[in-house]
Amino acid sequence: MDERRFKKRTVFLVLYMVFALLPIYWMVNMSLRTNQEILSSFALFPADPTWDNYLTIFTDPSWYSGYINSLIYVLINTVISVLVALPAAYAFSRYSFLGDKHVFFWLLTNRMTPPAVFLLPFFQLYSTVGLMDTHIAVAMAHLLFNVPLAVWILEGFMSGIPREIDETAYIDGYSFPAFFVKVFLPLIKAGVGVTAFFCFMFSWVELLLARTLTSVNAKPIVATMTRTVSASGMDWATLAAAGVLTIVPGAIVIWFVRHYIAKGFAMGRV
Repeated sequence: MDERRFKKRTVFLVLYMVFALLPIYWMVNMSLRTNQEILSSFALFPADPTWDNYLTIFTDPSWYSGYINSLIYVLINTVISVLVALPAAYAFSRYSFLGDKHVFFWLLTNRMTPPAVFLLPFFQLYSTVGLMDTHIAVAMAHLLFNVPLAVWILEGFMSGIPREIDETAYIDGYSFPAFFVKVFLPLIKAGVGVTAFFCFMFSWVELLLARTLTSVNAKPIVATMTRTVSASGMDWATLAAAGVLTIVPGAIVIWFVRHYIAKGFAMGRV
């Protein structure tokens, strides 16, 4: 009976992996073909593989600048989100104050709200103060969603650290900044890695705010990919190559924080 269950689970996992990886494989397949070949035939493998689509992205400023713009505001947002969330999460994990649970719940409601709700206020505010079409505009808009998530994740990791460590450090003569940086932060480095990962991924894939708040100077790759229709039709091959390259930053981040993500799931906070 156990052997049958094992075989069934193995078959299920194999089918699931094939189903999950098929879109990625097909996108890679399309990225190595021409538009004419994509539209004229259905094939599991490119008949005449070409790197021209990737060359177009790396040589056309309208394409590679989108990746640069996206990386700029995503990194800005990730750094600010973590820096802002660290002291807030510490306060929620270590102190009890009037309305703490209500404030914590209010933070989570911001994360649950669709980005479209805040689109018009952000547009009017940034137009008034002159922040439209800038990297900091998108980074600040994403803070509204990433900071609550970062506080929630970090608070769970911090609550798992005994308070006796804080007291011992103060007795040993540590100031709060020295204790937080030298003692406490290394203990929650797994939580910081998990938090940075989720902030990075949300900001990287978010489309609505990034597309609306930018036009030329800070236009991200997600906005560029939605504007590939021309008089000759959809540029499927270049769009597929851009999609493959869009996966790469996320895959790199996952590779570096994979151990922290596994630990976050094990702790039940992710």
